[in-house]
Amino acid sequence: MAKTTPGRAMVKQNSGARERRRHRGSDRVTIQDVALLAGVAPITVSRALNTPERVSSKLRERIEQAVSTLGYVPNLVAGGLASAKMRMIPVVVPSLSILTFIEVIHGIQQTLEEAGYQVLLGSTDFDLDREASLIDSVLGYSPSGVILTGLRHHEGAVRRLKAWGHPIIEIMELGDEFIDMNVGVDNHAVGACMAQHLVSQGFRRIAYLGTGMSRDYRAMQRFEGHRQVLEQAGLECEVLFRREEPSSYQAGRRLFLEALESRPDLEALHFANDNLAAGAVMEANRRGIRVPEEIAIGGYLGLSLGEHLTPSLTTVTVPRFEMGVEAAKLMLARLEGRTPPSAKVDIGYELTVREST
Repeated sequence: MAKTTPGRAMVKQNSGARERRRHRGSDRVTIQDVALLAGVAPITVSRALNTPERVSSKLRERIEQAVSTLGYVPNLVAGGLASAKMRMIPVVVPSLSILTFIEVIHGIQQTLEEAGYQVLLGSTDFDLDREASLIDSVLGYSPSGVILTGLRHHEGAVRRLKAWGHPIIEIMELGDEFIDMNVGVDNHAVGACMAQHLVSQGFRRIAYLGTGMSRDYRAMQRFEGHRQVLEQAGLECEVLFRREEPSSYQAGRRLFLEALESRPDLEALHFANDNLAAGAVMEANRRGIRVPEEIAIGGYLGLSLGEHLTPSLTTVTVPRFEMGVEAAKLMLARLEGRTPPSAKVDIGYELTVREST
């Protein structure tokens, strides 16, 4: 088993006293700020937000523009609770049915609940519009912090989050540009890792296969890593099979058959995740196709199912539960007034070589 070492963490430095105040929440955008920018009284802003039918469309448009520009987040918690932070952390993920996210959520939930915080789950179905709407909704209830999936969000949502001034963690993906804190894995490197393994095993005609890749851009990042390795090796690098449907064993079966029918000369298949790869292994067994003698199969995630398949599945394993734990620890550090050693955590990955390659 070959193990990668997480890259040196890169700290995202706060700049100046303004950032330090923001993290304490002392410069949160207020309704008075919105009123000043819109050139109206605060009561008019309140009416526009709470009873918009009482405000003219022209005035409402001006106020909405000011809200968007400033990133104002209305506080929806009524009465005496309005000034208090709720001990609640919303976690927004693309899906609640994919094991990738379930195990990350488990790590987050277990760690936060031990510290007395509750987790509120939201699912976006890989839709950034839906994510932006969820962010607007949860921020209004004054949570202690927010955990989001990925580093791509609508510009307006990013503005609101930055103006909000409380801890924000983006997970699953690692990058240099993040809102506040980042815990994840380098998807480009993960894709390159499996491709390099297949090339090192002597395979020369290799395809990448995935589902829902028009929305799941992290799967596309892995394909780019795969493509680059093949290109550098002087091999055909653009062989890609994709289906716009949810990831499943059945989708993996269909991709497997489509690839072999379209390109019977293929020697190895690199699947975007273990669910798809497992479906391919099962279909190969059903049809009497020997793996890896006739076709090699590799995956991504490190699902426990992979080691129980026949043949067992070669995969790139990402410590998903540990990712959730690390994200929760960063959140707790900031909520307790501590400065984490780094605002960016690379959780790394392992190449787990088994029988399928």
